Amino acid sequence: MAVHVVGIGLDGAAGLSESARQVVERAALLIGSEIHLSYFPHHSCELWVLEDLTAAILEIKRWLATDAHLEPDTGTFSPSSTPSPQLIVILVAGDPLFYGWGKLLIAQLPAEKLTFHPHVSSVQLAFNRLQIPWQDAHFVGSQGRYFEELTAKLKLGVEKIAVLADETHTPATLASFVQALDLPTRYEFWVCENLGAADERVGLRSLSALLGESFAPLSVVVMLRESPPRAEPLDLEKLPLLGIPDAAFIGCGDKPGLTVEREVRVLVLAQLALQPGQVVWDVGAGNGSVSIEIARLFPQSEVYAIEKTVSGTSAIEFNYGRFGLQNVFSIYGTAPEILHRLRPPHRIFIGGSGGGLTKILGVCALRLLPGGSIVLALDAFEDIATVLSWMGDRVRREPHWSYRIVQVQLSRSVAGGNSTRFDALRPVSIVTIDRRLD
Repeated sequence: MAVHVVGIGLDGAAGLSESARQVVERAALLIGSEIHLSYFPHHSCELWVLEDLTAAILEIKRWLATDAHLEPDTGTFSPSSTPSPQLIVILVAGDPLFYGWGKLLIAQLPAEKLTFHPHVSSVQLAFNRLQIPWQDAHFVGSQGRYFEELTAKLKLGVEKIAVLADETHTPATLASFVQALDLPTRYEFWVCENLGAADERVGLRSLSALLGESFAPLSVVVMLRESPPRAEPLDLEKLPLLGIPDAAFIGCGDKPGLTVEREVRVLVLAQLALQPGQVVWDVGAGNGSVSIEIARLFPQSEVYAIEKTVSGTSAIEFNYGRFGLQNVFSIYGTAPEILHRLRPPHRIFIGGSGGGLTKILGVCALRLLPGGSIVLALDAFEDIATVLSWMGDRVRREPHWSYRIVQVQLSRSVAGGNSTRFDALRPVSIVTIDRRLD
């Protein structure tokens, strides 16, 4: 006896290949959902409605065990001919080895007894309907660590994500979760319902539409990163003076890590101890979130946002334009070489160094005005060691330098489904280096 797992779509038996249809016709036991079994109303074999896969596997094991103990002289087999093996056929949606029951069946049943007949998966249909190549897409199934997997992909800012929705993890649940994460990366949302059926529907939806509309219980939401990102107009009057939400900024496309999160940004601003009318450098400015926050707080100050990536520089210019700022200056170039051309600063924030931290610190210390401060946000032990080594050499030669470190480990509460969980931000060490007045 063999177990055949046959993938099937919403077009029913008509969508099966001839070989898969013959397998179903030869079934001695046909297992599937009520909908799948309804596609074969005239089948004369034993039917088993698949409500609990664990119970179904136990039934399959019972059939296999019974078959294993049969002997040719019991009358079941004809001693003069080779018997046609009985088949157990399990009907499943799409490709059983793509977020389907295949993984569990392989773990529970003998491999030599299993044969898979895949159908076109819903994700494959979705991308084909959108006419978008999908070999580089990322997938999130509705089972397992749904929220953790989705969070990881969104924080990476991957270009294409296909999310399998069900009765629990609905498009509305997805939209609510994306809103709660408050990330600067923007996505388009394509909801693909009842793929392959007569009532198939594929459409572009906004986040608000996902929250307010009802969709088919089983659907695929394809998320496509906007490039260039579209952004709704900002209501500047409603934005807080301190601690601008991350989603108010446009991200750096495929480099979402260049954004300094709001909670870390507020702590950085506190360590900078800013005053009106200062010159501030933001070295490795990412998408300019720190520069923009400073420029809004101190419109009389001059803020230089230095960024070596094209995507970051474009995001900085786009963002300060959205905020209507005139005192942020986007500088495209690599530190420390570009720093020699700027006005001497009162304050310096270093959010990225590109591996040249020691040289950057040297130039910053040379150009920093007396009484000024350098603040760094570091997430690597090696960078902290580099700063401490640099500080040790500096203090021995110039004792008016001092430093302090704040270790930051923060988590945000994020509602997902019927529960609220903590989403951890990257641990950051905020190092403040002060140059006392001579």
